[in-house]
Amino acid sequence: MALNRLDLNLLHVFDTIYREGSLTRAARALHLTQPAVSHSLSRLRDHFNDPLFTRQGNQMVPTPLARRFLESMRPGLTQIQGAVNQFHAFDPATQRKTYSLGLRDILESTFLPRLMRRLNAYPELEIASQRVARREMETQLAAGKLDFAVDVLLPVSNQTAHELLRRDRLVVLAREGHPLASGKLDMNGYLSARHVLVSSRAEGPGIEDFELSRLGVQRNIRLRCQHYYAACRVVEETDLLLTMPEAYARIIAERARIRIMDPPADLPSIDVHLYWHKAYEREPALIWFREQLRAVSGSPAT
Repeated sequence: MALNRLDLNLLHVFDTIYREGSLTRAARALHLTQPAVSHSLSRLRDHFNDPLFTRQGNQMVPTPLARRFLESMRPGLTQIQGAVNQFHAFDPATQRKTYSLGLRDILESTFLPRLMRRLNAYPELEIASQRVARREMETQLAAGKLDFAVDVLLPVSNQTAHELLRRDRLVVLAREGHPLASGKLDMNGYLSARHVLVSSRAEGPGIEDFELSRLGVQRNIRLRCQHYYAACRVVEETDLLLTMPEAYARIIAERARIRIMDPPADLPSIDVHLYWHKAYEREPALIWFREQLRAVSGSPAT
């Protein structure tokens, strides 16, 4: 298994197959034919005497040996790539690139329209947005399966970099004609109403409930659901109130019969952060894309 018997270009192919989870997508990312990628994988399998990847449905799943090898090999490969990248600037107008972005549904609605409008001048660029479990975010970033993730402030290791993109304040939504929507919403009115709580968890309070609890009050939750869009549809048809991030509320309000009101108390804002792995932060293509994400983040981070 001597190094002089291994074509180092195969390591780049291995890394791309691992990241893309598909020979077809790897071939596209490498600008190679699928048979060429398959041939490279066959050579790697012979070299390591291991299948390296097994097919499960449409995915190429790495074997335990492949996972161990990636963990050992990636720092060195990243250093080599970084050294090469210092001499090659990224030109988004001419170079093909697919960016993988981890976004939850509400952030897709606020980020993707602005991002795709900004990238309209770069037809060779593609965006792959996906929802990634928070417990897997760092692993996906480290493996190169995600280029960036956008989410609330999360505990991360010192290998994951992050920065504040924006602070999104909470507002209250009510249907047009709601008895409480005619004037300023006070605490008595807020507490007298019934509410929708949006959460991916089956139980537990929302971020707004922690502040209300600190003030010694509790609201009446009538409905708990998973998505803000569904909650907004319910609010539009009932007298329930919804407390939610303002950026998405403004998008919904453009097409729904709802009113946006200030909350009756100073509720905590939602800090939206951009995450990436430090091993890749010097790559020109990722530096450029990070700037695009900053530019479309919405309100400035203050």
